[in-house]
Amino acid sequence: MPRQTDVIDVAAGILVDGDRVLISERVGGGPFQGMWEFPGGKIEASETASAALVRELGEELSIDVATFEPFMALEHRYSDRHVRLQFFLVTEWTGDVQSAEQQALRWVRRGELRHVDLLPADQPVIDALNRCLKES
Repeated sequence: MPRQTDVIDVAAGILVDGDRVLISERVGGGPFQGMWEFPGGKIEASETASAALVRELGEELSIDVATFEPFMALEHRYSDRHVRLQFFLVTEWTGDVQSAEQQALRWVRRGELRHVDLLPADQPVIDALNRCLKES
């Protein structure tokens, strides 16, 4: 388990399909098992956030990311860890989205995100996402 001072860098993808976004359920028996999050994962020491995004979404969702752009960055402190998240809007990909790591996947309308048990670190994304996508 990471020490409280450890910082974990994460790249997360917000797959957008019209008014819907993709979320995935946390698995693995940790404290957040059963909660929902935007798919992604840890950025390895030798890679950029965008490279981690492409790798993680390929591993988790069996897709090849084609078009994405930086969306927002934020930090969140949990009781046992500090995460730095870089979120990307993913608007084009090839392949059918499917769970490659046994996690449940759901397409959720943006307006329904508030009613989903989303990880605390992902909560600030909801308002920013609604503002951004309404303007476009």
